[in-house]
Amino acid sequence: MHIILLSRRHGAARSLSLDLRWLLLLLVMLVGVTLATGAAFGAWWAPPSLSDKDNAQLTLALDQQRAEVGAARNDAQRQLDAFGVHVAELQARLTRLDALGERLTELAELDSSEFDFSLNVGQGGLEEPLDAAVYSPPSFISSLDELALRVDSREQQLEVLEDLLAERRLNEAEYLAGRPVLQGYVSSPFGRRTDPLRGRLSMHKGVDFAAKAGSPVVAVAAGVVTASGRRSGYGNTVEVSHADGYVTLYAHNQSNLVQVGDLVQRGQTIAKVGSTGRSTGYHVHFEVTQNGRVVNPSSYIARVSGVE
Repeated sequence: MHIILLSRRHGAARSLSLDLRWLLLLLVMLVGVTLATGAAFGAWWAPPSLSDKDNAQLTLALDQQRAEVGAARNDAQRQLDAFGVHVAELQARLTRLDALGERLTELAELDSSEFDFSLNVGQGGLEEPLDAAVYSPPSFISSLDELALRVDSREQQLEVLEDLLAERRLNEAEYLAGRPVLQGYVSSPFGRRTDPLRGRLSMHKGVDFAAKAGSPVVAVAAGVVTASGRRSGYGNTVEVSHADGYVTLYAHNQSNLVQVGDLVQRGQTIAKVGSTGRSTGYHVHFEVTQNGRVVNPSSYIARVSGVE
């Protein structure tokens, strides 16, 4: 192969003789270098391929993540189901509290408008927000909070009602009222009378109740036993101290059933009817004193159990 080269400046011509085989060899080498360079560049830029082992590990990790997500979803569903059951229980308890409150209000004979269990307890005041980020709870949390507030409201109402009832029960228990026997009749009133043993005019400091031997002698009010034993002229005697300086005495008992220091309630049996001491037959001698002064028991005997 001949190549002729011409010079513009001198106008001379040169000829080159090239062997075609060398030219083909040169082209092949040039193409080979180009391909090698491209392959090296591509290997440098391309991400490494994953082996079978890497693929297996990646698949295993994805499966584990799917299992964890499924377990978390199931756990969340169980928690929501438990939450629903809890809310239902709270609603049932609230219903029972409302019914109990209405019943207690009725039994206590209170004004129903004062304890209206269908309304919330009145609360309020100026708002003084704290420096805290705004938080919007989920809707079910708001429902639970609302239900909890309603339960708190009912509990507050019931606590007030309980205090009122307790105070009323205490006042009623301390209130002297009624007879010291369950069955019997007044055999000797309070005041001036003829002594049944000597026939002389005397002062009777109590009221006598004739009753069946061995029948119950009961306290007419709540109090503390301050004396229990034999006393001259009175026989077996029980003395009970009450509020406001009152003391009641039950005498001529067949036997005493309480000891000094015992707490007794109204209507509690404290002795048995007898005829011990200066007595002509089975009866209970009942006395009432206030601050050490003897008073006529008749007004207390005639009372109906309850506070005036």
